[in-house]
Amino acid sequence: MEVRYGVSPREARGYDTENLRENFLMDSLFILGETKFIYSHIDRIIVGSACPIEPLKLEGGKEIGSEYFLERRELGIINIGEKGFVIADGERIELNPRDGLYIGKGIKEVVFESADRSKPAKFYLNSAPAHKAYPIVKIDIEKANPNDLGSIEQSNKRTIYQYIHPAVCESCQLLMGMTVLEPNNVWNTMPCHTHDRRMEVYLYFDMDEDDVVFHMMGEPNETRHIIMRNEQAVISPSWSIHSGVGTKNYTFIWGMVGENQTFTDMDHIPNAQLK
Repeated sequence: MEVRYGVSPREARGYDTENLRENFLMDSLFILGETKFIYSHIDRIIVGSACPIEPLKLEGGKEIGSEYFLERRELGIINIGEKGFVIADGERIELNPRDGLYIGKGIKEVVFESADRSKPAKFYLNSAPAHKAYPIVKIDIEKANPNDLGSIEQSNKRTIYQYIHPAVCESCQLLMGMTVLEPNNVWNTMPCHTHDRRMEVYLYFDMDEDDVVFHMMGEPNETRHIIMRNEQAVISPSWSIHSGVGTKNYTFIWGMVGENQTFTDMDHIPNAQLK
């Protein structure tokens, strides 16, 4: 498990491209036959993946100081690959492409499997510290809470699917969902915002090899950008904007951890204030 430490806005102002990518970018997430985890000291979120050929088990470790991974944590999963299964303390749950799953605190054994070894599942994982045990909930994309936003005129027509959200299932602090941009729309989260009460992580995918997203970050008056490619994730501290524009439409998964679960609790930034 890789460990990332917190970065203040004062430090980030002086970062060059290499420093920005080293601290905030998470690449090479989906490795065939392996799990991968990044532990961020920003709200102690863990971002990870499981891409099983043979079954892969979720393990605890020194970084989280627990006997098993979910001893004091909760877990959100969205499958961006082919059909697979998650086995949680013996309960076998089928996840088709874009299906989600919430697993609460206290589940001792979690195993990831692909239905077809030649067409592996790609389980994207977000985990947060938890103080209470909530039931396992499977969230098909049809059961996610959809919100249609944006317009063709602003190049940001999109649907936000809320998976782990109070309107869909109970959790301690984790929020998780997926935003799908319609064809010929390239902007996300613009006009932009911050939310000092929560940090956020974006995973960009459904992108062709030559396509990129320019992910905007930083304080509103000290913006920077990180070039994102397919199936790469980026950490957004609570003090940072988190917006992006791509060379064509794309999809991204967002996960939030922090003080509350109020999706609309954000501080909007007028475009006139951006620098």
